[in-house]
Amino acid sequence: MDYFKKLGTANLFMLMLCAVIIIVAEYLFLTGDELHGIFVGLWAPTLLGVMIYLKLVDHGSK
Repeated sequence: MDYFKKLGTANLFMLMLCAVIIIVAEYLFLTGDELHGIFVGLWAPTLLGVMIYLKLVDHGSK
């Protein structure tokens, strides 16, 4: 439980959103809509990259 407090509400929400995006992308891909599945699947690493960038910018200003 201490880990989730340290992680923060916003970061936890973003990680849950990434998990949902991956599940939706897998569903789209496996039901035959491969191109949309790949397109949606690329959102998760993009979102994680933005999270890392914002974390780096935040630590750089301190």
